[in-house]
Amino acid sequence: MRVEAPRLPITRFFFACGHKSECLIGSNGSEIICPDAKTLSLASNSYLVHLQLVELSTNFLYSTPVPPIAVPLSLLAKEITMSVLSSLPAGTFNIDPSHSRIGFSARHAMVTKVRGAFNEFTGSGTVVDGVATLNVDISAASIDTRNADRDGHLQSGDFFDAATFPKITFASTSFKDAGADKVVVEGNLTIKDVTKSISIEFEYTGTATDPYGNARFGFEGASEINRKDFGLVWNAVLETGGVIVSENIKLEFEISAIASVPAIA
Repeated sequence: MRVEAPRLPITRFFFACGHKSECLIGSNGSEIICPDAKTLSLASNSYLVHLQLVELSTNFLYSTPVPPIAVPLSLLAKEITMSVLSSLPAGTFNIDPSHSRIGFSARHAMVTKVRGAFNEFTGSGTVVDGVATLNVDISAASIDTRNADRDGHLQSGDFFDAATFPKITFASTSFKDAGADKVVVEGNLTIKDVTKSISIEFEYTGTATDPYGNARFGFEGASEINRKDFGLVWNAVLETGGVIVSENIKLEFEISAIASVPAIA
């Protein structure tokens, strides 16, 4: 029986399907009502969860029905803070290039932005005992700004000199949780044999099992660099003042990573 009296939001549940739902408790304290139609009952100062319960740090994942499991009231009586690193299973995660994007944007002629991406890249990450790593290799010659002449210029010695320096690489040095669903990755970015430390803030966008049984994990992030720090110094002065290409470049990451661990049923 659903209780329509005023309800108190008590916690956030993370389901195996990747959905996030605010579950509510009726004002009489006898029932928790979940928008995904999963019912929790209160008995003997514990919530009886009528679904399989798996605890990963402070996160709860539900799967196939089993007899009720008693969960201490103290665990469900307050908002749970999501820790990205503690929610990821141990194993290797391979970036799927066909469903990921590594791009950038730069201001052009001081008035608008040009966006582009690298079409060829590989990358993988690992999680072992709560410690994560990330390594990415990008083909400099695969730069694509939807203009062949501009792409040719960017591949030339004025910019990436792709013939001499074919690879752009990133190797992480640390992962740090940064609040709900966020993680900050620090690491070394190498362009034209120049290596600089950068910081990328990623948002964890969830997990899902694709039609082929792959467990996919999504991340979106961004960082800003000064291209001159990496030897990309070409520019031209405008008659009206200013320059044709901005020094500051925004790097953009939209990542779908496939885990080598079994998906949650």
